[in-house]
Amino acid sequence: MENISSIISASVFITVIALITADKIHLTVAALLGALILIFTHTLTLTEAIGYISKSHATLVLFFGVMVLVRAFEPTKIFEYLATKMVLIAKGRGNVLLLGIIGVTTPICAFLPNATTVMLLAPLIPPLAEEIGVNFVPLLILMVFVANSAGLITLVGDPATFIVGDAINISFLEYLQRLSIGGLIAVITVAVITPILFRDIWNTKFTHLEDLPHPKVNHPRMLALGALIMSFVLSFFVFGDSLEVPVSPAAVALLGAALALLLAHHSKIDTVHNILKDVDWSTLIFFMSIFVLIGSLEKTGVITSLSAVLAFVLGKNIFLGSIVLMFVVGLLSSVVPNIPLVVAMVPLLKEYLVNVGLVGAEVLDSNFAGQFPLEVLPLFYAMMFGATLGGNGTLVGASSNIVAAGIAEQHGKEISFKTFLKYGLPMMGVQLIVSAVYLGLFFLF
Repeated sequence: MENISSIISASVFITVIALITADKIHLTVAALLGALILIFTHTLTLTEAIGYISKSHATLVLFFGVMVLVRAFEPTKIFEYLATKMVLIAKGRGNVLLLGIIGVTTPICAFLPNATTVMLLAPLIPPLAEEIGVNFVPLLILMVFVANSAGLITLVGDPATFIVGDAINISFLEYLQRLSIGGLIAVITVAVITPILFRDIWNTKFTHLEDLPHPKVNHPRMLALGALIMSFVLSFFVFGDSLEVPVSPAAVALLGAALALLLAHHSKIDTVHNILKDVDWSTLIFFMSIFVLIGSLEKTGVITSLSAVLAFVLGKNIFLGSIVLMFVVGLLSSVVPNIPLVVAMVPLLKEYLVNVGLVGAEVLDSNFAGQFPLEVLPLFYAMMFGATLGGNGTLVGASSNIVAAGIAEQHGKEISFKTFLKYGLPMMGVQLIVSAVYLGLFFLF
């Protein structure tokens, strides 16, 4: 019976990933149906499924809070202001415009999920690009590269980064101290390669700038209060875990969302109903369903079996394992959405470390709150960088890529798989090599 459950669990997971990768069915529908099949075949009970979702509640709460927080301030038009201002500052120079996209997108994506940022900023690019007479497709692709890369600057910038960080109990401040430089290097790599990959726009001089609308911010008082809320949230992101009574980033995001809803309701610039209606429930349900799928792999022993194979191949060579893992996860993440990939890899790595005797079995407990030995952490760091930067490789590598493609289609142009690959493959390759060097230096020193 256990073998049958393992086969069902593995088959459902592989089928769901294949459907998502082939874009044959919406990723949320595919994951939800997969989770329900596991329940109806009694591979998991409904109680067990809910239990696996609850184990990963921090991820769900964090992104729900951030989604509400961002949506609450949409009526201020701050993002439209930034996009228009960016073009005006460029004064007709393509190189300044491209660097402006990098400059505006980077700090936003360091603290907001990359797909959310692309949803906010990408719709502003096509009309502005058409006004100045340039193809907007390369601009959207560049924005995606920056969004995916800047997600490595902080613990909360990318879902994959947060999932891994939460699994190894790394605080926001510890992440800043250890890994933020790697995220900045990834963004700098984008900036260095941009004149080569986007040479046509880099060398372009734009015209008709006088036709652009003058930027204007609505509800300035609301925006000022919103800036205070964001400052509060970011401060507690950094210092919350080090307080005498620790406050997790997820709890901080939820409090920030509640304050934003209160402000929006009191100022009457929007209703609570409208804000909550616009939350990306599809992504949250996708997260929940993926956690159930991975839970079934844990319960049925599939992850334990795979970890034994990993232990046989790598042994105790953490340095070699980290470099290999970065490139393998990076390549896989270019064709498989990085969130389910990371959710599956975290328990696999933990099992591997237990099997080779580098950590105790207590780390397999979902309530484990201790620290991992420093010598094994490069494996998890490699997974963060590989999963995040691998998303730059192909059109299906990250959710922000898909969002940008949908926005391009709405404005009459297609970002085909081949078009994205022309830019994405060299970008991913260079970034993975640079990150491998950074990780090697981190491991040595």
